[in-house]
Amino acid sequence: MCGRFAITLPTDAMAQLFDAAPANDMPDVPNYNVCPTTGVHVVMSEDSRKLVTMRWGFLPHWYKSPTDGPLLINARAETIAEKPAFREACRARRCLIPISGFYEWTKDEAGKRWPWYIQGPETLALAGVWQDWGPDDARRRTCAVVTIKANETMSQVHHRMPVVIDQEDWGLWLGEEGFGAAPLMKAADEDLLSFYQVDPKVNSNRAQGPELIEPFHA
Repeated sequence: MCGRFAITLPTDAMAQLFDAAPANDMPDVPNYNVCPTTGVHVVMSEDSRKLVTMRWGFLPHWYKSPTDGPLLINARAETIAEKPAFREACRARRCLIPISGFYEWTKDEAGKRWPWYIQGPETLALAGVWQDWGPDDARRRTCAVVTIKANETMSQVHHRMPVVIDQEDWGLWLGEEGFGAAPLMKAADEDLLSFYQVDPKVNSNRAQGPELIEPFHA
């Protein structure tokens, strides 16, 4: 599961990191509480590599409206090649979603939800798939994060985790280097990610500010 994340890297630095030409209208950064259905930074490759904005929430072509079916913010790696919503995108429309870290929640014995912030040593590139949706005069690009069964480290917080693509594999995942991207859909190495508890104020999708990713002790 990946349902909320943070991105703090400036857009120009992001474009340089991924060697991608940035679009003109990009989401504001930093954003410490990126929520589903909002615009997110996405790296895609067609004739060249581009940094663009997409709606986080994949819309299959048969949806009549954005609320015509389930909110598809994640795509399970184990079934992505078979699910009608994702199978074509998995073959031909893969992307990278840069993040600084993401949030997961655990519950205590009283049922209270406690948020955790999970990060790597640097900007993470999550595996994603994308889909154009809507009539030609109101076309919008939408995306979902690919997830996999959590590794042992991450399973302390959640049973699933986003697929992280290593830098040397970015071109392969984006379809720039032919076929063979399926093996990249695996759990991250045990030592890549670390996590710590953060303030429950992030439970609100309206919360903002750098304090959301600071360690919190109840």
